[in-house]
Formats: sequence, C-alpha cells, structure tokens
Amino acid sequence: MVSGFSRTKTMTFDIVTIFPAMIEQPLAAGILGRAIDRRILDVKVRDLRDFTTDRHRVVDDVPYGGGPGMVLKPEPIFRALDAIEADRGTPLTVILTSPQGTRLTQPVAQQLSAARHLVLLCGRYEGFDERVRERVTEELSIGDYVLTGGELPALVILDAVARYVPGVVGDEQSVAEDSFSRGLLDFPQFTRPPVINVGSVTAAAERPLRVPDVLLSGNHAEIRRWRKREALTRTLERRPDLLAGASLDEEEQEILKELRHGRD
Repeated sequence: MVSGFSRTKTMTFDIVTIFPAMIEQPLAAGILGRAIDRRILDVKVRDLRDFTTDRHRVVDDVPYGGGPGMVLKPEPIFRALDAIEADRGTPLTVILTSPQGTRLTQPVAQQLSAARHLVLLCGRYEGFDERVRERVTEELSIGDYVLTGGELPALVILDAVARYVPGVVGDEQSVAEDSFSRGLLDFPQFTRPPVINVGSVTAAAERPLRVPDVLLSGNHAEIRRWRKREALTRTLERRPDLLAGASLDEEEQEILKELRHGRD
C-alpha cells in the first residue's frame, strides 16, 4: 500500500481498458466530472489496443495448457505502463482489478487517496497473463462476484478514492462522517415535508409517514444522541461484524450496551 504525503498537486489517474467508452461516459457527469473540469482530478483513459504492434491490434490469446476463454497478453500492458510512466513522470501505483484481490474498503480507499498517481488496469476474459503482476502494486476486488470486465470496478475504486481528495466533494465533513468511516452504517436521513401520505391501489386508505419528532425539536443534543443510537441500531441489525473494529466514543459504547442488553 502507498504511503501518505502532503498533497500539493492534482491527483492523477490512468485507466487502461479495451473499452474506453465504458469509462469516459460516466466520468463526464456528476461530482467526478466537475472535479475533472476543475482540474482537481486528472484522469486519462488509455485504450490498451493502442499499445499493440500487430495490424489487428490483438490484446489477448489462448491460455497455455488449454482451457476455455482468452487471456490478456502481457506485452501491451507493459508498453502501456511504460508510456504512462514516461508521460506522467511520477512513480506508478498500479492497481489490478481482480476478484482475487484485497477487498476494497473505506480505509483502503482513504489510504490510496494519499498516492500521487494511480493506474487502474481493467481485466477482461479469463484475466491477465500472470507475469503482469510483476508490475502491479496491489490487486483490489469490489466484492465476491464475477463481472464481465474490470471497468465497473475501476470506476468504483476511482469514485471511492477521489472522494478523499480535497476539493472533490464540496462538504468535506460529510466525507468524514460517511458510512464505514468509523465502522458504522449511517443513521436515517429525512428532509421536507415533515409528513407525507402514501398508499397503493390495493390499500384501503392512505397512511401518513412522519419525520421523527426529535429531528423537528431543535434540541441538538437529543438529535445527536438519536443519530448515534440509530446508527448503532442499524449496524447491529444489518452489519454486526463491523462493530468489532468500530471507533466508538463513550456515549456510543453505552448506547451499544443498552441495545445489546435489550436483545438478550
């Protein structure tokens, strides 16, 4: 994993893929698009086929030893990494998207945001020739399932990491308080109106859905405690495994004891 540094420059990303349009279109909108326009992020999408030398721009071949599918060849990858290093002029932190990799978590994303430059290699077919791993810093997985390619994982990694880059998200406090940042799921959120009526075609009558009274009370101490309790309740019900490593203050520890006692 990379070491931290004091950020004084734009954070740069290079994404190597055989389907550039799958990356370019999502990056043109939303928070990431605005960060790129403002040059807080410098993202280049590299077509792996541009680093082939044959007339057909072949990037894959059959696996040695037989078996189904195709394997991405090492030479185009190595040429792409050499070109990126020459272009960027900075050390490369190379991330391979792979179901065999370390699970992407909030702390991993935060640590990667300290890198000057990330290169994301998008897998396809049966994966990469094993020799590609000689140039890889880390392999990351976004979950225990298989996708058609590494483009979606690359976008997930880029989005998760970029949120920690100063200036990308307007309200940096919201990043610090995100779900998983302290090992807790987020508390419920509500906005106007305070009451809405919902029903269905088969329902006999509409029923009101109300914002909890405490959120309308103006009592900030009670609101803070309610949010802590709701976050802990949600985490205990949905992801109790997170609590083993959660960073809890004294008040939250006391609330958790109460919640656990009530479940006994």
